Amino acid sequence: MDRDFRKRAAKIEERLNALGRSRTPTLFILSYDLSESYICPLDQVEEGIRYHVDGPLRSEGAVSLPYCFDAVTFGQYRRAFDRVIEEIRRGNTYLLNLTFPSRIRIDADLETLYEHSDARFKLLFKDRFVCFSPERFVRIDQGRIHTHPMKGTIDASIPGAEEKILSDAKETAEHVMVVDLLRNDLSMVAEKVRVERFRYVERIRAGERELLQVSSHITGEVGEEWQNRLGTILTRMLPAGSITGAPKRKTVEIIREVEGYDRGFFTGVFGVFEGESLDSAVMIRFIEKRGEALVYKSGGGLTLDSKVREEYREMKEKVYVPFL
Repeated sequence: MDRDFRKRAAKIEERLNALGRSRTPTLFILSYDLSESYICPLDQVEEGIRYHVDGPLRSEGAVSLPYCFDAVTFGQYRRAFDRVIEEIRRGNTYLLNLTFPSRIRIDADLETLYEHSDARFKLLFKDRFVCFSPERFVRIDQGRIHTHPMKGTIDASIPGAEEKILSDAKETAEHVMVVDLLRNDLSMVAEKVRVERFRYVERIRAGERELLQVSSHITGEVGEEWQNRLGTILTRMLPAGSITGAPKRKTVEIIREVEGYDRGFFTGVFGVFEGESLDSAVMIRFIEKRGEALVYKSGGGLTLDSKVREEYREMKEKVYVPFL
């Protein structure tokens, strides 16, 4: 990553390390490139910010709100896709997560979307964005760090869906790359890093559909006083490997050139430090307010074996609101 990123990371690291040393329960929200951040003790979180971190859902009640969206054209997507494949052939990257914004039309404001969505991790950030993420970034408790990279998605209604996704060579290769990347990331902040569980399938809701999502579980040991280096642990692993690619530094440069838009908080991370434990999520399944319009950002990982029409379809399939 560039020098400016490292400068921003150093300031965030210092702030979070201080809160960790004092064992102050804290909410942190960090944008993709760390150009924006919100770090605040839990008892001082301001109005308009709501969060839910892997606990029992407290729904405001079921709703059914129709929506539609306008994705980038296939031609636009193909041009970016072709540029990424060329970078892969040149050896500059071997896995890159390509994303795009889609304008979504739905008769609901961000708060309503937050209240009625069903997700493991949810965040409403003022009148700016809402996300309902199925993907954990890291969890830390009892001196151990856990991460669960997700790569590989299929519609659960397809006959034999689980067998198909687990036997797909392209999806397997992509998942192996992400697991290797996350093992390396954890090794920068932890010892005795190991893959506890490899390529297991979870069922998640995607609007009226259900998807099967392939994940792995990786752990490491961070020691009893890990809170003292809370910020160091988080910033050294950013940006998250599952939504960038590998090798990370060069891949981030290519993403900046190819996507042609500012990700902002999308694909950043948010989480809660409770003083003795931490849980956090990657900010995907993300709707941002732009003026009076709502924009949904989505994408997926590309490798040399990727097929452009399949990847374009996956990008659009990930535009959904998981209502309760």
